[in-house]
Amino acid sequence: MNRTRARLSDGREIIYYDEAAGRVPVPDPRGLPPVEPVCETRRDPLTGDHVTITAHRNTRTFLPPADQCPLCPGGPASEIPDASYDVAVFENRFPSFDVRTPPVPPAIDGVERARGAGRCEVVCFTDDHSASMSRLPVSRVRTVVDAWADRTADLSAVPGVSQVFVFENRGVEIGVTLHHPHGQIYAYPFVTPRTERMLAMAAARPGLFGDVLKAEAAGSRVVLSGEHWTAYVPAAARWPVEVHLMPHRHVPDLTALDAGERDELAVLYRDLLRRCDALYGTPLPYVAGWHQAPVGEGRDLLRLHLELFSVRRAPDKIKFLAGSESGMAAWINDVPPEDVAARLRAVTAG
Repeated sequence: MNRTRARLSDGREIIYYDEAAGRVPVPDPRGLPPVEPVCETRRDPLTGDHVTITAHRNTRTFLPPADQCPLCPGGPASEIPDASYDVAVFENRFPSFDVRTPPVPPAIDGVERARGAGRCEVVCFTDDHSASMSRLPVSRVRTVVDAWADRTADLSAVPGVSQVFVFENRGVEIGVTLHHPHGQIYAYPFVTPRTERMLAMAAARPGLFGDVLKAEAAGSRVVLSGEHWTAYVPAAARWPVEVHLMPHRHVPDLTALDAGERDELAVLYRDLLRRCDALYGTPLPYVAGWHQAPVGEGRDLLRLHLELFSVRRAPDKIKFLAGSESGMAAWINDVPPEDVAARLRAVTAG
């Protein structure tokens, strides 16, 4: 993998990850004004959760026609000036967190308040607008894995960043605003609520992730397995389609994966995505997120793993987060996890 750094016309960074050497970046001709993000976090006094307020994101690009896609290479509206690329990563023009955001008062009406300092990036998996992660060659998925790991390392070193979250939103049912195959990376200035819950459970039960993996590997919900990874539908799945992909070795994040683990991940992850698409015979809307250990305290407790889930509960039905889930975070799943695992094993991932 070859990495090339450049700057867009408004000062944002863009990084190319190529499978061959020799890239000379094309200058961005757009003459964009500097990004002026306004991001802040407020702490819910009843739950302790951080809520991020970002008024500038309300004007972000929303489902443009293909000829105006900002992720296709070299076009007049493109964020990527070069005529082609393998994998490209750039700072989000409409970030939820940004180190350039101005200071804010420490409280508002007694509620804790802070700058939303951090960084948000867009990861473009391919320059082919009509492709998808599941249809890329294994070599390209491997390049994406290396890019994820490289960005995790860089962002973990940014002052004030507490956790790095690598994820892909796919499908209009999920709420994507661009069709081009891409993911995102959030470098949070706090540890997220779900991670805090996992850390508390892992602290109370040493070896938790290894125990869970051992139990799942011996059960009926395994979808795929290899030398280094196992994919399974968790026994307490919250979503109608939910699969976790966990390494057999306890590692904190993507940067800690060795070459063999990355090689197998590229193969198994693509296979898993193809099985998901074959489940209903149509591209599955999903969120696929890499849960990584925080940068600081608790880093030894959490094991890297992927959680992939979909809101589709039947070919023509969507699970909506209504009263119990949205109001009380008390999940109700209408689809038995054992059934989903069996169906994912049975489909042809061609």
